[in-house]
Amino acid sequence: MTTLTIMRILPREVDPLVHNMLSEDPGEVSYSDIGGLGDQIRELREVVELPISNPELFQRVGIKAPKGVLLYGPPGTGKTLLARAISSNVDASFLKVVASAIVDKYIGESARVIREMFHYARSHQPCVIFMDEIDAIGGRRFSEGTSADREIQRTLMELLTQLDGFDDLGKVKLIMATNRPDVLDPALLRPGRLDRKIEIALPNEQGRLEVMKIHAAKITKHGEIDYEAIVKLSDGFNGADLRNICTEAGLFAIRSERDYVIQEDFMKAVRKIADQKKLEGKLDYKASWKNDS
Repeated sequence: MTTLTIMRILPREVDPLVHNMLSEDPGEVSYSDIGGLGDQIRELREVVELPISNPELFQRVGIKAPKGVLLYGPPGTGKTLLARAISSNVDASFLKVVASAIVDKYIGESARVIREMFHYARSHQPCVIFMDEIDAIGGRRFSEGTSADREIQRTLMELLTQLDGFDDLGKVKLIMATNRPDVLDPALLRPGRLDRKIEIALPNEQGRLEVMKIHAAKITKHGEIDYEAIVKLSDGFNGADLRNICTEAGLFAIRSERDYVIQEDFMKAVRKIADQKKLEGKLDYKASWKNDS
């Protein structure tokens, strides 16, 4: 007779999709690398970082730590950068997922990925889950729709179940980001699921000045740089636009066969980006398609 002995139990197999969400090296981003968002950084750290690093504080006060936070605002304002800063400054696992990538053509697969994701997060606490473009699966539910719409609704229902299921999330914190908060389902936004909503708006003049100095810090410059003059021409710019100014200024320097950037390069760059943004506002893509057909 053969006697079998269990030597050890193998760990549960991790779904490849969930494993791909695991960010081994999100990149070192400090809070000082983010300009013009001081209040937003403080609010985000209170919800995500503080409950992980000092949970006893919430117990002494007698309140439950928030489960999640929604970052909303126009594209290019720093929502993903804030999540990367949190992951760099918190000693925790970090799962990054684009919500549109979860949706699968097979019925039930998307909901299964959500379950697997939260199971992994609970078994690897502390863990921060960052879900970008949450509007892809978190839109308002309707009674009518295609089979694809119903699959997205099932995915949303599974997400809601995981957020207020019987299993305590513990040290699992959720950060969601979107530039379309108006289309999100009210059930997702209620307190107890996403306890805090933080607007990441376009930076004001002082904020743009801070961002501009951060992006220009690593550039080789010559002579005095009047950042205030540059920023005055950047009304309506987001953080990505300001970074693009530095890139364009560097290209102007290369075009002039210089290995340093001067004030005039920055001025030409900001005017170029401003002209491009005006053009973006005038583009009529529907008219273009009609002309091509």
